[in-house]
Amino acid sequence: MNYLERAREFFRNDHYATDATGIVIEKACDGYSEISLKIDKRHQNGIGQVMGAVYSTLVDFSFAIASNFDRPMTVTLQSSITFMNACRGDTLFASCRRANEGGRTCFYDVHVTDNVGTQIVQATVTGYKLSSNFSHPMSEGEDPYREQQLLLDRAMSASAK
Repeated sequence: MNYLERAREFFRNDHYATDATGIVIEKACDGYSEISLKIDKRHQNGIGQVMGAVYSTLVDFSFAIASNFDRPMTVTLQSSITFMNACRGDTLFASCRRANEGGRTCFYDVHVTDNVGTQIVQATVTGYKLSSNFSHPMSEGEDPYREQQLLLDRAMSASAK
């Protein structure tokens, strides 16, 4: 299974992003992601424009993929979204790239465009890397999502009680 397939497999558990909104992971690697979303009526607000929450979800999900690809699990500390233009196309694309990384924090830039080239959103996200339960270097064939799955399993188990 290649990295893209592994990312899609792991993040299929993000039901809001993948099921409710329909976001598709197009590219995934250490510090970078690209996702897409075909716009339909469920993404529109009362005046027929794409709802702001859709853009926020694109920013958040693209950051999650790019920052969690190689462990340790990273969560958002802060995000800043600038809305630049209204969407003119029928498909949205978000790309996320790591700008800098420190010991426990990381910084990412996210850009959202549409299929006609409109720059819609520019965002910055500051992430916080949680304590790792596993050694960080990944050997060939090792599952890069092992830690995240352990933490998700623990969370699911705790919420079931």
